[in-house]
Amino acid sequence: MKLKPEEKHFVAFHAVFTLICTLVVLVPMAAMGARVLGLVILYNVALPLHGVIRKDRQWTRIWLFSFVLSLFQVFPDWFLSAQLGILVFPDHGPWSIGTIAGYMAGLWTIPLFVIIFLAERVRDRSSADMAYISAALAALVIFGMSEMVAWRLPLWYARDVVMWGHTALYIIVPEIILGLSCLYGYNSVKGRGLGAIVPVAFLVMQLYLGSAAFFYFLVEKVVR
Repeated sequence: MKLKPEEKHFVAFHAVFTLICTLVVLVPMAAMGARVLGLVILYNVALPLHGVIRKDRQWTRIWLFSFVLSLFQVFPDWFLSAQLGILVFPDHGPWSIGTIAGYMAGLWTIPLFVIIFLAERVRDRSSADMAYISAALAALVIFGMSEMVAWRLPLWYARDVVMWGHTALYIIVPEIILGLSCLYGYNSVKGRGLGAIVPVAFLVMQLYLGSAAFFYFLVEKVVR
């Protein structure tokens, strides 16, 4: 399958960013939390700048929605960490937000941007139904891989819950729901300003928080 120009830019940008991440993580130049914070800032500056330079409005629109949603995603992480005590961030650093690491406010932008961009490319090549299927699969793979990597660094880890490898079982379905809902949310405000993006992103976060709480109760209290 031949890649379109925007798809080539997507692959190239994320290949370079992945290489930078690998080098930064492997070289112990600072505390891990500080290194990850630097990478998150780099991504959230370089990504929209790349879109502006290329005059790619879809690129910048996806970033803006993903970034706003990422800011709101602080609340589910904070709830799981402070209220339920089942999510631990061992390396807060001086930039913590309550019980979670400060870099989480921007870190969610990365997987959310990738999920929406890939789903939109599938929509262009196939159909809306396939776009949502691809968003669900991408969320499952990306968030699953994140859980497998995060505990090794360590950035965060789950505790006192049923685990599948190093992934908390209760969070799998909510993360798939997040992939689907963030695509739906993006498409509902595509081309609109922050006045529409902020409330929709807030609702997507609420859906994720609610589904995480529900499936935690279902898996840990009803089934377990």
